[in-house]
Amino acid sequence: MDILLIGEYSRLHNSLKEGLVALGHRVVICGPKDGFKDYPVDFPIEKKWDSGWRKKIKVGVHRLTGFDISSWLTYRQFLRYKSQLSGFDVVQLINENSFYCQPDFEQKILGYLFAHNQKVVLLSCGYDGYYVPYALAHREFKSPLWPYFEGKLAAKDFDSAFKFMADDFRQLHQFIHTNVAGVIASDLDYEPALLGREKYLGLIPNPINTHKMACAPLSVDQKIIIFHGINNENYLKKGNDIFEAALAVIADRYRDRVEIITVRSVPYAQYINAYDRAHIVLDQTYAMDQGYNALEAMAKGKVVFTGAEASFVQRYGIEEPVNVNAVPNAEAIAEQLAHLIENPNEITAMGSRARAFIEREHHYVAVAQQYVDVWTNA
Repeated sequence: MDILLIGEYSRLHNSLKEGLVALGHRVVICGPKDGFKDYPVDFPIEKKWDSGWRKKIKVGVHRLTGFDISSWLTYRQFLRYKSQLSGFDVVQLINENSFYCQPDFEQKILGYLFAHNQKVVLLSCGYDGYYVPYALAHREFKSPLWPYFEGKLAAKDFDSAFKFMADDFRQLHQFIHTNVAGVIASDLDYEPALLGREKYLGLIPNPINTHKMACAPLSVDQKIIIFHGINNENYLKKGNDIFEAALAVIADRYRDRVEIITVRSVPYAQYINAYDRAHIVLDQTYAMDQGYNALEAMAKGKVVFTGAEASFVQRYGIEEPVNVNAVPNAEAIAEQLAHLIENPNEITAMGSRARAFIEREHHYVAVAQQYVDVWTNA
C-alpha cells in the first residue's frame, strides 16, 4: 500500500509509519510537527504568523475582514506539495483540524486530498466535533474539560475545544464525515462519542515502537525518583497543579527517600530521555485511558500515573495493575505515591507488568497490521 498520514500528535503517526514500513508499505507524513515537540515529518507545514508582531497584525486583519493569514500561508505551503500528496491508497487524518486552519482553508486542503486519493479515513484523537459535544453533555465523563467545569479555567482557555461547537467548524465536521471512509478511535477517551455512529470502524490501540524504548530493570535500593513532565500550555488541563500539590506533600514526608525531577515544555528528543532514571512518571489526571506519553513511559518499564479507569481494566482484562489510575485529587495521589514508596517491590513488579502490557497490546508492527486490516475493509 501507498499510505499518507496527515498530522502528528505525540509521535503517534511516526510510530505507525515505522510499523507500516516494517510490513512493507510505503508511507509518508505531511503536516505540522506538533509545536515545540518537533517530531519528524516528511512534508512539514509550519504555522506562520503565530507569534510576535506578525500575530498582532494577523489578529487585526482577521477582526477587520475575517481573513486568516496563517491559514492562507498554510494553504500555500500545502499547494507546493500537492502533486506529491496524490495517488495514495489510503490517507489518514489525525484530527478534524489536522492543518490547524480556519474551516474554509481546511476544507480546501481536504477537498484536494479527497479528490486525488483512493480512500481517506479519520482518526479520533484530540478535540473534535463528536468528542467535545459528548464531554459537554456528559460532565461525569472524565475529560480535560473538568478544569473548565470546576471554574479553574475560562471558556477562552478552551478555544481549541470549543471551536468545534461553532457553525463553521460544524460544517467542516459534516464535510469530513460525508467524505471519509470511516473513523477510528485512538483510545478509550474517544470511543464513547463514536459508539453507534454509522462510520465508526472501532478502536485501534496506539502503536509503540518498543525497539526504541529500552527497558532496564528498576533498582529501588536507594532513593525513589519521581518524574513530572509539564507542558506549560496544558498545565491545568493535564492536572499538573494537582500533581505538584501531591509532590509537595511527598517531598515533605519523604525528603530523604525521594528525588523529584520536573521538566517544562521540552522537545520530544529531550523529554523521552529525561525520565530514564525515574521509577515513577506523572502523566495526567483527566483521562480514561493512556495517552501517548504514558504508553512510552510504560514501555520503558516505569510506574505511570495516568488514565486507567474501569473501562480500560475491563477492555484489556487487567488482573494486576499495569499503571496507576490518577484521579484529580492531590491527597489521593499523595497516598498512592506514599504506598509505592513504602512498598518499593510493587514499583519493580508494576514496571515489569507495564512493559509486558505494551508489548502485548501496543506493539507497533501488530498495531500497524490492525490499521491495514481496518483500512482495507473500510
